[in-house]
Amino acid sequence: MNKNYFFKFILLAIPAVALLLMSNSNGVSASRSGSPGDGNISCASCHNGGNFNASAEITTNIPETGYLLNTDYTISINTTSDSEAHGFQLTAENNSNQKIGTFSSGSGSSTVNNNKAITHSSVSTTGNWSFIWRSPETDLGRVTFYTAVNATNGNGGTSGDQVVLANKSSASLSISEAQKIDFAMYPNPAKDIVNIDLPIVSEKVTVQFYDQIGKLAYSQNLSINSKIVNIQDLATGVYTVKVIADSKIGTQKFIKR
Repeated sequence: MNKNYFFKFILLAIPAVALLLMSNSNGVSASRSGSPGDGNISCASCHNGGNFNASAEITTNIPETGYLLNTDYTISINTTSDSEAHGFQLTAENNSNQKIGTFSSGSGSSTVNNNKAITHSSVSTTGNWSFIWRSPETDLGRVTFYTAVNATNGNGGTSGDQVVLANKSSASLSISEAQKIDFAMYPNPAKDIVNIDLPIVSEKVTVQFYDQIGKLAYSQNLSINSKIVNIQDLATGVYTVKVIADSKIGTQKFIKR
């Protein structure tokens, strides 16, 4: 086969490979939940043309008062349709379209995209799945779960399928006014050290730095005589700083240079 024919063969093979990946009964790793953070792109970009009277609903065991930090919750997808072959992808985002929390695989599902989304690991006849979402370690605001459920005709391709979207929101468990504390933090941005000034005198002050996915990156205890935080080993980026003193909590955004 000469080079020209080989090149044409590769070009023709690319769509076929893409179709095979998008039709994978083991789920898809590409971002296809239909969420704002995924560009509102869902499986419907490829799977369409069918009608199975499908609808989907997300349910959780998160209390109405909101989720607690660093806590496991059960997230479920319940589908109604005339199809006997279903797939899905689901993710969680806050009001800034930032992925928050992490997922753990459940029966018939597996995590993708660094545990920031979850998808089916095998085709489901019912379109019902349950799995675990662990909330972030710091308050990143209200969470919304987004899912795209694909009701398929089972032909292994992308035609004749129906994709439906669903979402559900839950608030974070907010800090009461009595628990809040204002503090000054300077300089911000900073490279080596940060000064923390509190409006109250406290024998023990804990300063915590959380990264953009809510993971604790650094923690330091301060004393009455020292309110300087050494951040030399902290990676460059944007953080949420939480200061805890006498059961009071304050938070601010911080930029490490």
